[in-house]
Amino acid sequence: MKTTLISFIGVALLNSCQLTPDESNLKPIERLKEGNKRFMDGHSIHPDETLERIKAIKDEQHPYVVVVSCSDSRVPPELVFDQGLGSVFAVRTAGNVIGDYELGSIEYAVEHLNVQTVVVMGHEGCGAIKAYLEKHHSTRHEGGHGHIKNIIQYIESEKEEQYVAHEHKHIPLQQAVLANILHGVHAIKGSEPILNEQSKKGKLIVKGALYNMDNGKVTFLDHLD
Repeated sequence: MKTTLISFIGVALLNSCQLTPDESNLKPIERLKEGNKRFMDGHSIHPDETLERIKAIKDEQHPYVVVVSCSDSRVPPELVFDQGLGSVFAVRTAGNVIGDYELGSIEYAVEHLNVQTVVVMGHEGCGAIKAYLEKHHSTRHEGGHGHIKNIIQYIESEKEEQYVAHEHKHIPLQQAVLANILHGVHAIKGSEPILNEQSKKGKLIVKGALYNMDNGKVTFLDHLD
């Protein structure tokens, strides 16, 4: 009985040590990839979710990455990348659209929190993109009501979406999603003066990413620049 109890305690201690792997030596994108692999494989460890962690970051935060993603309840970046409290500076809007308020939030993270990596993560089957395409493909569809209409109009105005519309008579949903991600990357890199300046100096990395709703995998789109 005593031996069994000692073994149980030993296993518990081992598991507790594995809850917060030391990934500080990894680059931000690599940390996200490692976390996403755990999530996708069903081995999420949910690090840094303790009361001690809450107390440790109460007075200041040091996130290592900004993730701009859709407000969709099925795509929370902290869970998708298996990250804990204080690691991800999350900016979420429907269709991961990026306007002045979102750019200001990113600027704060870059200028005041010293974050040097931004990820724009769209997802397959995005409802906001679907709404835009419904309006685009129908002469009778007005494109939503209230403020939702503004989101659709914003996506419609993206030059990346307009390019895809010019190339395709009937725009494939996947192409529209990728064009929207690309627009986000361009919007951040070209935002004057702070983000554009940091990007030109090589001090700011901006990457596009696509979340797969079927298996949970995040693919970083290195060809989008």
